[in-house]
Amino acid sequence: MQLDLNLLTALDALLEEGSVTDAAARLHVSAPAMSRTLSRIRRATGDEILVRTGRTMTPTPRALALRATVHELVQQARTVLSPDTEVDLTALERTFILKWHDALAAAAGPHLLRSLRAEAPGVRLRFLAEASTDAHDPRRGDIDLEAGAGRPSSPEIRHEVVGHDRLVLALRPTHPLCDGDSDGDSDSDENGDGPLALEEYVTAEHITVSRRGRLRDPIDDVLEARGLSRRVVAAAPTAATALQLARLDDLVVAVPRLISRPLLDGLGLCVRPLPLPMPDVPVHLAWHQRYDNDPAHTWLRRHARAALRHACAATDEVTPRLSGRGGS
Repeated sequence: MQLDLNLLTALDALLEEGSVTDAAARLHVSAPAMSRTLSRIRRATGDEILVRTGRTMTPTPRALALRATVHELVQQARTVLSPDTEVDLTALERTFILKWHDALAAAAGPHLLRSLRAEAPGVRLRFLAEASTDAHDPRRGDIDLEAGAGRPSSPEIRHEVVGHDRLVLALRPTHPLCDGDSDGDSDSDENGDGPLALEEYVTAEHITVSRRGRLRDPIDDVLEARGLSRRVVAAAPTAATALQLARLDDLVVAVPRLISRPLLDGLGLCVRPLPLPMPDVPVHLAWHQRYDNDPAHTWLRRHARAALRHACAATDEVTPRLSGRGGS
């Protein structure tokens, strides 16, 4: 049986885009040509691969089972056939998938997108929200870069700390604990009359930020060690959602100050210091070791590192702490 390996590239695009039209645009072919290619893939695999459900296309169970393997094969082929050290950015056509904490995506994403497209107009970014399950895992090759506070545990995942942030309290300007002095300028040190009394803090109503819906976070551990507890009335999956809730009610939410700055500024929230010591929040940039020597990925990492440092108000003098090799 003669194999047409071009079908793998087409299949990868179809499974990623979930659309014949979008896959055709990605590979710069016509929609009818991609439709014919899908027919050839169906004959080769003996499976429908994508089936129409209303106005969308849905992958079959066989397609879902193949997706990670197909993507890995295409990535490996791209690495084999790519130059070792250089990439023509003006001709680069590639979609990078970024699994970033929502506040990091809001704070650093615009800077990253502008800088990438200034050098490589054919590059596209897909920002994925942090999920409660590992639906996307860099070990399977379907994530190019992760960014968040968590340190990867797998030895095959490279990571570096590109900045640090600290937790602050956000609340609406009319909240009694804001003292009514906020002008919505979160770039000033903090907006109230100084630190809250710890007793004031624990008697307030709080929101946690947890993509798994947890009503407890490390702040509660620190309070418990002091024999205290607070009243958590809600959990929100993202910082943006939690801050929207705090904007509309007398609620308090703890968020990283620097990377949440765009949200805090946009919502005009009051910012107060946290009245108990908490460790700084690290910002980790992580990727699978398979991308260490990929020149396009090395270029992506350089720009992502700069964008995240900018969001964290880091400077070029900060030397990243790298786990493993491949820190470029």
